[in-house]
Amino acid sequence: MALAFRQRIFVVLVALTAVPTALAVVGWALAVRTVGPSAGARVALEEMAASARQMVDRIDTTHLAAPERAALREHLERLSTSVTLARRAETYLRYYAGGFALVVIVFGGLALTAAIRLAGHLSRQLSRPIDELVGWTRLIRRRVPLPAGPASRGAPEFEALRQALRELATALDAARERELEAERLRAFREVARRVAHEIKNPLTSMRIAVDQLGRTVGQADSRTATAVEVLGAETQRLGQLAKEFADFGRLPEGPKSEVDLVDLLMDLGKSGVPPEVAVRVRANGEPCKVLGHYDPLRRAFANLLRNAAEAMHGRGAIEVAVTRDGGGLVVTIADHGPGVPDELRQRVFEPYFTTKQDGTGLGLALVRQTIEAHSGTISVANTPGGGATFSIVLSAT
Repeated sequence: MALAFRQRIFVVLVALTAVPTALAVVGWALAVRTVGPSAGARVALEEMAASARQMVDRIDTTHLAAPERAALREHLERLSTSVTLARRAETYLRYYAGGFALVVIVFGGLALTAAIRLAGHLSRQLSRPIDELVGWTRLIRRRVPLPAGPASRGAPEFEALRQALRELATALDAARERELEAERLRAFREVARRVAHEIKNPLTSMRIAVDQLGRTVGQADSRTATAVEVLGAETQRLGQLAKEFADFGRLPEGPKSEVDLVDLLMDLGKSGVPPEVAVRVRANGEPCKVLGHYDPLRRAFANLLRNAAEAMHGRGAIEVAVTRDGGGLVVTIADHGPGVPDELRQRVFEPYFTTKQDGTGLGLALVRQTIEAHSGTISVANTPGGGATFSIVLSAT
């Protein structure tokens, strides 16, 4: 069975210390082997000394001259001294080899103990963060939030990995949400396109019939005239609804051109809101042009201005500011109506969500679709003092 990651690290680290220790022991053995022949030299000297004594005992030294006896005595003394020195050397070497062996064993044991403790510490320091990160990948795969508690101890590089993994998990969650939202929008657009198509066909016949009926009805029959007026108003309302569905069901098409947002907003301020509503556009005299589709952008900003005017019940002032932020343009449209409740801010751009009794829920959804089709973003916040502020960011030319 394969060892766990921590156990493999532990074995590797222990082996890195055990191998040098084993080499040291082998070196000690070789050193002892090199000094071993000294015992044979001592034995040879002792045999020579014994042979010399036997020779002296058998020789009649009385027949030797004085110089010969002195030379023989000096030879015996030197031989005795050599044997003594050989014995001492052998004793010293024996103690030296034993002491060296003891030192090697003690230090080898200490080194092995320290290696085991250090290997255990390092294996924990390495395996715990890695096990934690591996567990985090499983949580990310199951779409479970990552734990927010203190992380396992380890090297600073592991903390950088944890932070990167948290950022990756956040980015993945955001990408999943964007993909789900895009899929919902695609489904909504397909439904809207089909509904618009199904409404337009009978609606055309209904309009023709209502027009013919209106021409044939006399002024004396007031009830029939009223019914015809109601039918005309409702068919007109259905036509507007079909147009909104059709606009939502398709993305902006055709070539792009430069659109001056300041001119567009100033024109809408004069024609897109009731006369009692004042639209003040502030741009600080900077060029504010984007590359896009004029008609969809005009419909989107007209929708925002119309919603702001309706929120103020057709009276008041709408503050519009166009500013540059690096390579982008930021357009803010602030009204002074009741504002958007916090719990509804994330839903106001959803298709078919509306707080109006006669709304279709496609206005702000169409605005967001148009802005995102121009690689922009839109958000909503409260206006200081009351009201709602819509912020649009687009890329400037």
